[in-house]
Amino acid sequence: MAAPSARAVVVDVEGTTTDIRFVHDTLFPVARRDLPAYVAAHPGSPEVEAARGAVARERGLPAEAVGEGELTAALLAWIDADRKETTLKALQGKIWRSAYESGGLRSHVYPDVEPALRRWRDLGVTLAVFSSGSVEAQQLLFRHTPSGDLTGLFAAYFDTTTGPKREPAAYQRIAAALGLPPGEVLFLSDVVAELDAAAAAGMRTVQLLRPGTAPEAGSRHAAAERFDQIALQPAGLAGAGSAD
Repeated sequence: MAAPSARAVVVDVEGTTTDIRFVHDTLFPVARRDLPAYVAAHPGSPEVEAARGAVARERGLPAEAVGEGELTAALLAWIDADRKETTLKALQGKIWRSAYESGGLRSHVYPDVEPALRRWRDLGVTLAVFSSGSVEAQQLLFRHTPSGDLTGLFAAYFDTTTGPKREPAAYQRIAAALGLPPGEVLFLSDVVAELDAAAAAGMRTVQLLRPGTAPEAGSRHAAAERFDQIALQPAGLAGAGSAD
């Protein structure tokens, strides 16, 4: 059992709090299905224009040269490639909002997550989210869970506007935003490259081994299959790196 000490816990979403199949088999298809209509219905909106600018920059074109058809095709290709493009994630968040609020979409959160989060919060631990999905998409997912609205459990949400998830600087910014030294922050993720970046920034780390995630040989990160296997101690340590 992992037994880290921390004053804050930052959780990844896909493959950590939430089944990766929900993201790939439900969320992405909804975004792909509804994106053409959303782009057509919201010309000039900040999200559509930001995406247009991103496509234009990638192709070396002025934004006005990227028409609706070309923009839509490029965005659909990015969805298919699972591009971690910030402007695409913001657009997906808007599309998912409509699906959630219409009642046609309900999110997934593993059943061990909520009790652990509540227990840690009651111990005085600050909780936050760091995902490649936009902050809006994160909040929608945790607002529309089978057990109700969980957004009130989290003090902060971070997305790729903070930085790429595989770069240590992003985790340093998160620790600074939480007002804590990195060594007093625990990061939970299923992706070793993200955990490596967090550890390089000085954070403590635990890898979630959800169904479909196998431990990597030589990994120096503590591991757990469920949140209830993490015996969090709510006291800051000056040490850094992975949890023992």
